[in-house]
Amino acid sequence: MAYTQTNDQPILGTTALLDDVLARLVVKHGAEARISLGALTDTLESRAYGVILLLMALPCCLPFVYGLPQIVALPMLFLIGQLAIGRTRVWLPESLRKREFSINLLAKTVARGRPWLKRFEIVAGPRVGWVSEGLGLRIIGALLLIPCASILVPLPLTNTVPGLGVAIAAIGLIERDGLLILFGLIVGLIWVAALIIGGQAAITFLIDFVRNLI
Repeated sequence: MAYTQTNDQPILGTTALLDDVLARLVVKHGAEARISLGALTDTLESRAYGVILLLMALPCCLPFVYGLPQIVALPMLFLIGQLAIGRTRVWLPESLRKREFSINLLAKTVARGRPWLKRFEIVAGPRVGWVSEGLGLRIIGALLLIPCASILVPLPLTNTVPGLGVAIAAIGLIERDGLLILFGLIVGLIWVAALIIGGQAAITFLIDFVRNLI
């Protein structure tokens, strides 16, 4: 499906838009270069929220991707926070703008995620508009803070599914698809709830086990 860009740019779907972003980065910096998050947000301009959120979420939801998740976790939480308070343009503090990553590693991450990105893109399209704008979008942003916070926790099972949920929601933002945004949010929230309930159950089991030993 299509995403309408500003400034008379062509209409692109999610995967084509990501390819366009990567091509711009390669032309400007070189395929083997390392660039900062600040340079990335400056390149994307008004397209930043959905695309940057997707680019940050992809390495968190794909298995066996190392390095990028640790770089993008905190900036992603910061980005979602701005969405929740209604900022229309992305702002990052200088400390986060200076965080660097490899363009080549980013391109490989996008390539690995391309098959399922295309599947979501096929079914995506503008619908349930109140979710992707105004107060609805601010509420979604506030709720997305929960799976984003989970990604920050350096424990097993805390980043892959929440990252997937955030990535789906980001595709929904790009495609202006309220249903897809809600679906991604629900995926992330259910997993975090399961982790919390499961963690409490595990702690209770360990306490009872120790008491029985004593």
